[in-house]
Amino acid sequence: MKLKHRYIPMTDKDREEMLSTIGVATVDELFEDIPEKARFKGELNIKKAKSESALTKELAQLAAKNADARTYASFLGAGVYDHYKPIIVDHVISRSEFYTAYTPYQPEISQGELQAIFEFQTMICELTGMDIANSSMYDGGTALAEAGTMAAGHTRRKKILVSETVHPESRDVVTAYAAGQYIEVVTIPQKDGVTDMAQLEELLDDNTAGVLVQYPNFFGQVEDIQKIGEMAHDKGGLLVVSANPLALGVLTPPGKLGADITVGDAQPFGIAEQFGGPHCGYFASTKKLMRKMPGRLVGETTDEEGRRGYVLTLQAREQHIRRDKATSNICSNQALNALAASVAMTALGKVGTKEIAYQNIAKTAYAKSAFEKAGFEVKFGGAHFNEIVVAVNKSVKEMNAKLLDKGIIGGYDLGLTYPELSNHCLIAVTEQRTKEEIDALVQEMEALHA
Repeated sequence: MKLKHRYIPMTDKDREEMLSTIGVATVDELFEDIPEKARFKGELNIKKAKSESALTKELAQLAAKNADARTYASFLGAGVYDHYKPIIVDHVISRSEFYTAYTPYQPEISQGELQAIFEFQTMICELTGMDIANSSMYDGGTALAEAGTMAAGHTRRKKILVSETVHPESRDVVTAYAAGQYIEVVTIPQKDGVTDMAQLEELLDDNTAGVLVQYPNFFGQVEDIQKIGEMAHDKGGLLVVSANPLALGVLTPPGKLGADITVGDAQPFGIAEQFGGPHCGYFASTKKLMRKMPGRLVGETTDEEGRRGYVLTLQAREQHIRRDKATSNICSNQALNALAASVAMTALGKVGTKEIAYQNIAKTAYAKSAFEKAGFEVKFGGAHFNEIVVAVNKSVKEMNAKLLDKGIIGGYDLGLTYPELSNHCLIAVTEQRTKEEIDALVQEMEALHA
């Protein structure tokens, strides 16, 4: 007999045995404490139940209506990108000991998971040039917000400066976190697509806990991290850098440019776009800030027989130490996505990571040149990674709708978050995009732009 269900459901006999065990005759008796007038009568206004095969077909038909990066050429980035994902990633993370684990931190039984997290921490440190990294955070935005509050706690100051070139959603998260800690958040205006240094100098004072910048920034521009760090340190503040980890395959690591804390999202390494999440934030710092770091840290040790083993070493969250001593209320981490990033980084290696980063730079440069040859204005003239800002003469929303009809997912409408950049789109070009796809985008936008 062919099973109708992927999982074995409860039978009528199972239900009767359970009811008998707890001493009731029917399921309705379980709800006797609820007044009759409060109970729902009739049938719910939902579709009739279908067999598994019929339901699977219906859901597949609905899913086929989505415009995804597998069937469309996607130029939409703005923090979440279509990158190459080594096929081994899904094979490893689908193993039951990783895929179904909830709190896999007991050293007696979870050595594989703990070692995977330890390797993640190690690779993040190598990429960022920082001394120590934690086991991961929810995403890049919350990691940046945690870094801001950590800077305020360490310096005992109540003002943080955030560049306008930091991802708008991340800035919103920083502001939300800071409100609960009574920390003032001040935005440093952008000039020509990067942090305005003159404004930064004017805003820095003896109450500044830290300066938060993005590298490369939201517009794809490469900030002068070293100069910003020197300015922050001169006033006794910390430098917090939100960095794209893939870009660090070619850019100088923030740790070598004076960063005190480096955070970001590991999504470029082996994690699909997934409609915006869940992804995996990373958090790394200098050794002197280690005991203020949020989340968990996995360390390497030896047991009484001298065998190598892995354990949790530092946990500064409120569940494990006195609440008034806690530095964060982040009570979990993205272990599965951190594993995915670790597998991807391992599969790519140093050479592969650098090669993909170079491809992102080269293809972005090609797109910039192609747009300029077609008569478009490409804003901001500095070094780019992944993204460029292109001016158009009509609504970006309308243009993107027409591009979608051509099988192209257009860029991000910057007018949504930067009113002064209305009718400008943020075009993302990753190693996944081919010359033919880039040329097709420029050609279609040129026709719509006329």
